[in-house]
Amino acid sequence: MASDSTLPLFNESPDSNHVSAFREAFEAWLGDQRGSGLLRREGSVSVYEDMWEAFATWCLGQSPAVTLSTLELADLQAFQAARFGRKTSDLSLTPRYALRLMRLIDRVLRHHASRADTMANSAAADWIAANPEIRYADAAHADPLPDYLSVSEARHLIAFLSTARPRPGKSRNAQMPLTWQEVRNRASVALQLGAGLTPGDVRALTLDSPVSQGGRVRERPWKLQVPGNGNSPPRETPVAPWAAELLQHWLSVRAEAGIAGPFLFPSTRTGKQWQKPSQYECAKRVLEEAGADSREGGSFRLRHTFALRQLRRGTAPEQIAGWLGIEPAKMKRYERVLPGVIDVV
Repeated sequence: MASDSTLPLFNESPDSNHVSAFREAFEAWLGDQRGSGLLRREGSVSVYEDMWEAFATWCLGQSPAVTLSTLELADLQAFQAARFGRKTSDLSLTPRYALRLMRLIDRVLRHHASRADTMANSAAADWIAANPEIRYADAAHADPLPDYLSVSEARHLIAFLSTARPRPGKSRNAQMPLTWQEVRNRASVALQLGAGLTPGDVRALTLDSPVSQGGRVRERPWKLQVPGNGNSPPRETPVAPWAAELLQHWLSVRAEAGIAGPFLFPSTRTGKQWQKPSQYECAKRVLEEAGADSREGGSFRLRHTFALRQLRRGTAPEQIAGWLGIEPAKMKRYERVLPGVIDVV
């Protein structure tokens, strides 16, 4: 049965030999992948490290501990069963993630066996073969179409978000007062729709990210320099004019409120970085206030809407992929719904 204990991967307990075996096997595989040029992105390395740590932590938390040599198909079945049922808003329990995880385990095990000149442990490969819904998760038909906003939904949301800034010819005192957190929330959601950002991108942005120099309107940002985070590399992405106006207003509000720190959208006045649960709840609240469906993961529809709009405008898929921080091949899922794409944003 799975243990509820958490065990850092490189903590020298409960058995230093077992811990070292997991660590050395992964690091040796990783070193060869880097050396051969097959794994270059630090974001991907971070994802694989998190995957392997979760796997190793579970194995070493069993009684007796599951080792690289004793790992069996039943252990992997128990490992996956222990993961299901957890409340999560990320993709760690999807079939495609499970396939990626099991492939990583299989590759590390085979690499480990090759170095030791022993027979490879086939438990992960056997698990993939025994789970066809996972085995074919990378098939084109298994890739769901992206959910995006309709024309009316996009227009309504843009209008709602834009009420956070003073209208031309109107004083700030004439509009309904908003707290700095409310302006922050709307501006951050605006960048998901108007610049194609993920929630992680929003939290990673710094005050150096908005670029106004070279734009058509003085002092108004027209693009963002997005820091690398998670599995996304550093990149630049354009900002829709309406979202840029709201971003410009947020920068003014932020300065007037005396908010410290380097992050563009901090959690507190002292500049603490916005954490995932809080940012998720704030975005959800904005969508609810706008009358939009706020089902879990709903804010990613904003990013999808941005991508589809750019395709509709005739922008090359490779260029859009660069703006989104994804591999060009992943644009295929957007191209499959292109005929029905909206003409807003």
